[in-house]
Amino acid sequence: QVQLVESGGGLGQAGGSLRLSCSASGNILRINDMGWYRQAPGLQRELVASISSDDTTNYIDAVKGRFTISRDNAKKSVYLQMNSLKPEDTGVYFCNMNVKGLRDVFARSYWGRGTQVTVSS
Repeated sequence: QVQLVESGGGLGQAGGSLRLSCSASGNILRINDMGWYRQAPGLQRELVASISSDDTTNYIDAVKGRFTISRDNAKKSVYLQMNSLKPEDTGVYFCNMNVKGLRDVFARSYWGRGTQVTVSS
């Protein structure tokens, strides 16, 4: 069983920074794309940033120029550096990885349990 665990969430100030981390464990054969999603109160969960196995990155317009996603394959980890925080960034952030596990017939998405990010003004 593959498990993802996030860390780094908490209370941030508008204009400040936070760094989220997510590490995978388990019987992993391969990790393809990685990404961060967030869900603001009363809103749908949305993909914030993704990074492919060749380090191609994508961001939603709302965070372009402020957030940076990166990965460390040796550590089976993905990171989200969040700068110039805004109150609108508040929400629960979820780590996601597309993983081929030892017992998986197909690669599939795995999710962390989420970490709360609150940005105050």
